[in-house]
Amino acid sequence: MQAVRKISVLGAGAWGTAVALALATRHDVALWGRNSAVMRDMAEARDNLAYLPGFPFPEGLTVHTEFDAALAHVAGEHGLLIAACPVAGLRPLLEQLKGRAIPNIVWLCKGFEYGTGLLPHQIVKQVLGEAVAGGALSGPSFAQEVARGLPCALTIASDSAALRDCVVAAVHGGNIRVYSSTDLVGVEVGGAVKNVLAIATGVADGLGLGLNARAALITRGLSEITRLGTALGGQIETFMGLTGMGDLILTCTGDLSRNRRVGLGLAQGKPLDVIVSELGHVAEGVPCAKAVRELAARLGIEMPITNAVAGVLFDGDQPQDLVRRLLARDPRDEKMNGGVAA
Repeated sequence: MQAVRKISVLGAGAWGTAVALALATRHDVALWGRNSAVMRDMAEARDNLAYLPGFPFPEGLTVHTEFDAALAHVAGEHGLLIAACPVAGLRPLLEQLKGRAIPNIVWLCKGFEYGTGLLPHQIVKQVLGEAVAGGALSGPSFAQEVARGLPCALTIASDSAALRDCVVAAVHGGNIRVYSSTDLVGVEVGGAVKNVLAIATGVADGLGLGLNARAALITRGLSEITRLGTALGGQIETFMGLTGMGDLILTCTGDLSRNRRVGLGLAQGKPLDVIVSELGHVAEGVPCAKAVRELAARLGIEMPITNAVAGVLFDGDQPQDLVRRLLARDPRDEKMNGGVAA
């Protein structure tokens, strides 16, 4: 496959903007967002003052207010389309693309679609069909650090070798390293469930339970990710890598983590709607907790930390209840069955 010449990023939140900024130093990049007024302000200021302020746009980055113009930017066989919306916005975005001739498509969202329990790649196939080559670009990454040009390692997961090669050629370089994977399910499950576990860790930290408790939650959380991921067809090795353990550690411990901040807010006794409003950004772990709890129940998979988080978020449980529920569980051996802790 020849090198990518043009890239369009559909979604101008913090992460979409950070990716566009990083790629615009080496490519011709277009950035589009749903809110035309915000995009016009962005084009005038040459800065995303709403979601990622303080990072001036390079010359290689063009802001578009019209969806069709953003698609026309990548028309032809050497373009790359990047969907940078939350999971809840993926299906509506894909519906806009349905029936159009589109180039390779990559998505950045992490989560399960609430109501269907589908992973992003399943949504893409359901809306766009099997013929469209696509993949998930995921890994431990904070938007602000990527925008600053700090080192970052990501994984592109896809069934298509050509798509993987295309993304590596386009994204790998500078301070961004890109690995390839064929385990699309494993990469997406790791990226989704770690957000829920970051809320739990934020609660524990906010309650002052100490670093021992944090380590236990992260370790046992990795077991939950692995149990669900392997049941859905993911590979155990994936959960020990960047999009499993790596992303989990970053999101649970990094102060830039939105989901961790949700947990910290809950520990302070703040209502969920106030916490989300103060964030000003989407915290994917909130809707994901409900979707994962329902999916795990259908599959008969034990996920006590996820269930405890969902209880606090949606059932009126108190943050202290989360900890009590986990500590009250019966003792057991820490066995490893094929790499999955019981």
